[in-house]
Amino acid sequence: MAREKTNQNLPLNAPDYLAWHVTQKGKKSYWNKVGAAWQHKDGRGLTLQLETCPINGRIVLRLPLEDAPENTNDAGRS
Repeated sequence: MAREKTNQNLPLNAPDYLAWHVTQKGKKSYWNKVGAAWQHKDGRGLTLQLETCPINGRIVLRLPLEDAPENTNDAGRS
């Protein structure tokens, strides 16, 4: 989801940040990945691509973890 091919001969364009939808239920936080963001070449902005658009909670941008497997429901992150 978070990688796109720009040209057959170029490497994949990994995102600079992953976008997470965070909701609270009591003391627990539930994190679901909803998209990714790429920094502009001039460093003055980001392009955010959402795969889904939540209507509640908040969206958090975080650096991707290099060694962690992709998990779409990371309960407990806060």
